[in-house]
Amino acid sequence: MEPGGQLELSSAPARNLGELVSITLADLALVREAAADVGLELCGYGLDPLRLPPRVVDQPRYAAMERFFARDGYQWGRQMMCGTASVQVCVDAGDDTGGHSGYQARWRLLHMIGPVLVAAFANSPLRHGQPTGWCSARQQIWANLDPSRTRAPRPDGDPRAAWAEYALEAAVMCIREPGSADWTAPAGLTFRDWIRGTAALRPPTAEDLDFHLTTLFPPVRPHGHLELRMIDAQPGDGWIVPTAVVTALTEDPIAADAAMAAVEPLWADPDVWLRAARFGPADPDISQASRQCFEAAWAALLRAGAPPAVTSAVDAFISRYVLKDRCPADDQLEEGTA
Repeated sequence: MEPGGQLELSSAPARNLGELVSITLADLALVREAAADVGLELCGYGLDPLRLPPRVVDQPRYAAMERFFARDGYQWGRQMMCGTASVQVCVDAGDDTGGHSGYQARWRLLHMIGPVLVAAFANSPLRHGQPTGWCSARQQIWANLDPSRTRAPRPDGDPRAAWAEYALEAAVMCIREPGSADWTAPAGLTFRDWIRGTAALRPPTAEDLDFHLTTLFPPVRPHGHLELRMIDAQPGDGWIVPTAVVTALTEDPIAADAAMAAVEPLWADPDVWLRAARFGPADPDISQASRQCFEAAWAALLRAGAPPAVTSAVDAFISRYVLKDRCPADDQLEEGTA
């Protein structure tokens, strides 16, 4: 259970896409049945479209997190913690080879296609029942949080060096103190500062570093595997489509090359993440890149012999959204004004 009452369901690792979809659908069926027994229904939104974001989970970690984000005034942090949800697709990090299956190639690819994923699956246009002007207001919230822990690390070069530098330069959010309800960290303290030592604090431990890494929220977060965090939660079983698209583009070399070529022009704009979140696939350049990425993913799924239920879901999404420069956010906006 997340701070605002969101339900996080993590599947077991799977050997292939079909197995993953099967076991996750089985898990979801049990969760939905349990929710229905107490009069609840699971809803897939990137941002709660109606409710204020109260915190219902009272743990020192979340209290310290809320105080950390509140230092800059407006409660973007509370909205992130208590009102947002995502589809977090996790893929193998890759091996030590220099080819498409290598971790350096995968690290770069997943960052490069990130804006297309933000735009195609944007599903958070409303806040407090009103349009925000963003297709993904969830990404708007992330953009207004502490950039030392939410911006993307350097996507080129050695991912290990980039992630180490990122983690050291990120501000410390919480300092765990067993038996204490107050885990607040000093303002402006980076993990590098803490390692170098300060008289006011105990030295950090390896466990403190492990915990610090769980408080970093870049679009692609390494955990031994690579976790994509930029995709809004989807309605119903819509999570299958981004899972299938990401899998296809990372596992198929032909699709990976096509996707890289499609998104390369987008990166002439350093604000491409924000463009994707605000305008979604209505942005002409993002629309073109999205169509090419989905076409490449579709062909890769066919080559891989993906289950018919998966290919049907992707085909329906392409027809309903990609080819019409739409995203799930458009459905919310239309329902809200109907």
